Amino acid sequence: MEPWIFQSWLMLAVLVVALAIKGFAFVNAMTFSAEAYEAAGKLTKQAWCVITGLGFAAQLVLIGSPIGIINLVFLIAALVYLADVRPALREVTSPRR
Repeated sequence: MEPWIFQSWLMLAVLVVALAIKGFAFVNAMTFSAEAYEAAGKLTKQAWCVITGLGFAAQLVLIGSPIGIINLVFLIAALVYLADVRPALREVTSPRR
């Protein structure tokens, strides 16, 4: 197999994974109430929806470059949301046992 074929498939895989992460973060950010963000002590719901939404849109628009600087910045923002904000939101919205 030619090296450029492997590289093309790898870049396609990176593109799909990044798109899935950003899309999931955006949809998930919209599902929590604004009060949950305030109770968790995080940025507002509007801020996280804008950040993750712009990241998802940038990934769609700049589809030819999955590892460009803009896409990397928004990927890191989506990962921060998923690793830090989402667990905090789930903690303040889950029923106490």
